[in-house]
Amino acid sequence: MNLEILNSETQKLLGEIKNLKTSLETQKQSLDDEKQDLENLVSIKSLQKQESEATKKQKDSYLKLTEAEYQASIKKKTEAEKKAAEIKARIFELIGVPEAPTFGEAYDIAKYVSTVTGIRPALLLAVLTQESNIGKNVGQCYLKNLSTGEGAIVLSGKSSSRVMNPLRDVSYFLEITKSLGRDPYYTPVSCPMSVGWGGAMGPAQFIPSTWANSKSGYDEKVKAVTGKTADPWNIKDAFLAAGLYLKDLGAMENEFRAVMRYFSGNSWSKWEEFYGNSVMSIARQYEEDIKQIEGNQ
Repeated sequence: MNLEILNSETQKLLGEIKNLKTSLETQKQSLDDEKQDLENLVSIKSLQKQESEATKKQKDSYLKLTEAEYQASIKKKTEAEKKAAEIKARIFELIGVPEAPTFGEAYDIAKYVSTVTGIRPALLLAVLTQESNIGKNVGQCYLKNLSTGEGAIVLSGKSSSRVMNPLRDVSYFLEITKSLGRDPYYTPVSCPMSVGWGGAMGPAQFIPSTWANSKSGYDEKVKAVTGKTADPWNIKDAFLAAGLYLKDLGAMENEFRAVMRYFSGNSWSKWEEFYGNSVMSIARQYEEDIKQIEGNQ
């Protein structure tokens, strides 16, 4: 009996020991798993730290690069604005006017003319520059003899022949000056070139018969736009008249041909093409100036 009880207790104890062993083994496995998880977590944290440090260095590098680029952009913008301001403030030389406008002022007028005529501002400004260059070279004269067209050089008072064609232009010139309240004997016109007649008026250098011809005069064409008497010595009127004339000469289809017709009529010699070549070259430069201005408005 006692032996049976002992065996029963022994079996019970062995069962408990077995269960304890199983429990301990389970706990050990759990601890091993937790340890592995903890090691993995530490590894992840370490990797995240390394990644964070690398990312920070990369961001700092990008920030430095962006700052450098930003400063370069600011410098470039400032220089562009300065250049645009210099271009706008540059004096735009015109013949036959007491006070020349700045390039910015001349460009504003040319833009307005472009809305009326379709002539691009750079071309119009180039034509007016070329006309003024020629005007400065030949000088300004006063008409003194209505019958012969002789006159005198404004600066020196020296006599000059062929100042104005008496058959073609003098009568128109008298009409123009009378309508504007000007003295025909003290209103400056271009002196003659080596060939032909002088007598061109104002910044756009219109000859009187082209300006005031009753059939196709540009005084009436300008007046139709502005609603007032046109003045070839007025900058805005001169710009508008030149734009209208270039349009009529076919500048929308062929700028060079229109420019040459502006200078020489319907036919010209090879040597006269210096005028058209010069105008187109000036127009290209003005186009760059205009881009500079428009890019910094």
